[in-house]
This record gives sequence, C-alpha cells and structure tokens, in this order.
Amino acid sequence: QVQLVESGGGLVQPGGSLRLSCAASGFMFSIKAMGWYRQAPGKQRELVARIGSGGTTTYADSVKDRFSISRDNAKNTVYLQINSLKPEDTAVYYCYTNQWGSDYWGQGTQVTVSS
Repeated sequence: QVQLVESGGGLVQPGGSLRLSCAASGFMFSIKAMGWYRQAPGKQRELVARIGSGGTTTYADSVKDRFSISRDNAKNTVYLQINSLKPEDTAVYYCYTNQWGSDYWGQGTQVTVSS
C-alpha cells in the first residue's frame, strides 16, 4: 500500500532553515509527481511546492524564493528545503501524491517558527 512518511520538522528561530524529507513506498515513485502541502492552525491546507516526475517544479508565490523541492528517485524520497523561515511558515507540513485517482497523505511533520 502507499505510504508517505515525513520527517525533519521542528522548532526553529526566524531566519533559520530546515530540510523536510518524505520517504515513499508502495508505488512506482520515479514516475509520479509529488507535492508538499501545509496547514496552519485555523487555515485550509495549501500547496507549497510540487515536483513532477521529470523534475519540473512549481511553488506557491508566498514561498518561491525561500523553498526548494527536490527528489531522489534512488531513495524514493522527496525533500523540501526551507530557508529564511518566518513565523507565518508555522504549520504542519504534509507530503502528497495521487495514485490511481486517490489522494495519499503522510502523517505530517510540525514546523514551528518562533523566537
């Protein structure tokens, strides 16, 4: 079955950096697009970055100069490098893929930006 397991979140000061990882299994990772979403308290879940099977990337306008999504097909892992963190980046970050018409999500990893 499809499994997505995120890691790498934590508490960081404004201006800091984190690298989130999502280990995927149960499907042919290399041929599927992957995405990172986030959900802040009281807000809807939003797409922050997406990477296609060929490596094409797209970003939300609010993060495009600070976030970088990448993938390692040999490790079945997608990454999200987050730089210049701001308090408004505080959220649970989720890994996402769509397989056979169904949405799959990881359990999420908490990112908290606070001094």
